[in-house]
Amino acid sequence: MNKQGKLIFFCGKMGSGKSTKAISLAKEYNAILLSEDEWLSAIYPEEIKVFADYIKYSSRLKPLLKKHVQNLLNSGISVVMDFPGNTRNQRAWFKEIFSEYDIPHKLYYLEVSDELCLKQIEQRRKTIPSRADFDTEEIFHQVNSYFQTPTEEENFNIQIVKRENI
Repeated sequence: MNKQGKLIFFCGKMGSGKSTKAISLAKEYNAILLSEDEWLSAIYPEEIKVFADYIKYSSRLKPLLKKHVQNLLNSGISVVMDFPGNTRNQRAWFKEIFSEYDIPHKLYYLEVSDELCLKQIEQRRKTIPSRADFDTEEIFHQVNSYFQTPTEEENFNIQIVKRENI
């Protein structure tokens, strides 16, 4: 039997550094990096204007990727998924991916203050101008109103990463 890859995914508020951590871990694990933002912008380049659009198109993307990710993992390739696991429902999707084949996994929970998240979002608006319409304090509060901290009852292998204000 082939050795399985590891599934790595994230939980953290908007602006907490999930994408930055994903890039770092993909290099560390020599893993495939899959970014939801990249997939959505490639498949639905003009359709995502408001948060409700994101929800709609994100839910269409996930069924397409599930089997693909499982195949990579079962081939011995680790996969870092830069997709949010910020609600129980989002995390349940990751659980579907790894539980069917008992694939090793790790959930990185980035525990970051709202103040630092907002500073990082402001910086991101400057460095990636195409995100300026979505990366606002208003959207930050809207998105994070859905945020649910992972719990022990969810039975994930969790690595908590705490970041202090800079």
